Amino acid sequence: MTRNDATVDFETHRPVLLGLAYRLLGSMWDAEDVVQEAWLRWSDTDRAAVKEPRAFLVTIVSRLALDQLRSARVKREAYTGPWLPEPVSASEVGPLDTAELRDTLSYATLHLMERLSPPERAVFVLREAFDLPYDEIASIVDASVANCRQMHHRASVRLAQGRDRFQPSPEDHARLLLRFLDAAQGGDLAALTSMLSDDVAAWTDGGGKVRAALHPIEGREKVAAFIAGLIRRYGVEETRIVDVNGAPGLWIMTGGQPQVATVAIQNGLIRGIYAIRNPDKLGRGFPQEG
Repeated sequence: MTRNDATVDFETHRPVLLGLAYRLLGSMWDAEDVVQEAWLRWSDTDRAAVKEPRAFLVTIVSRLALDQLRSARVKREAYTGPWLPEPVSASEVGPLDTAELRDTLSYATLHLMERLSPPERAVFVLREAFDLPYDEIASIVDASVANCRQMHHRASVRLAQGRDRFQPSPEDHARLLLRFLDAAQGGDLAALTSMLSDDVAAWTDGGGKVRAALHPIEGREKVAAFIAGLIRRYGVEETRIVDVNGAPGLWIMTGGQPQVATVAIQNGLIRGIYAIRNPDKLGRGFPQEG
């Protein structure tokens, strides 16, 4: 196989590999680094001995991402305030032709996956999103098939507690976001509160670069007051509906600072609010100014 053939082969699988790495890492910057490293290894491989390029490349990317995820967890624990995944447009992360691929890309699911250990996260993503058999997953994460089954079960149970597979249509999702923003701008605490679940939580990621809450805000009344207070203090200069991980989100310019906000919806109510203000996480597909 010539180098040109190798390049064509790799580029054919690049979107899937990028989507896999992003789901494992929650960072497109890190995912791109992993895929680039996979390319370097692929270009040095005796490809005549590779029966299934896709399986081979998925294994390389998964192992590289696992190594990076283990070191990233240490950095994220020292992060200023809550660490939130880097938001992306769904068009950047490969095919979304199954419900599982869409579900594992959702922002709420990515945030929940931060609770999993790196091997649990890898097993869950490889099984749930990419439908790999357990024996292949076992060889990737260096565990027994029985252990991989247990990890997948534990991960599924933990994630099921915080997400709702029956999501509203994109149109209904966008309408709820705009109603919520209208209530916040109007200072209508009753309307705000009525859209929130009892156990709602709001996370704000400023990364130490811009002002942001250093801890999650929890509870219906506290979250409603927090959102209304921010709008009252800083105002809203501009808003746009944008694609955030395959679902409607809001790009907001407030106090001269852009941010991307998205919500997790459960049983028709907002259960999670995620505001990404760290400018390092907003450079990909989101405007920096109006």
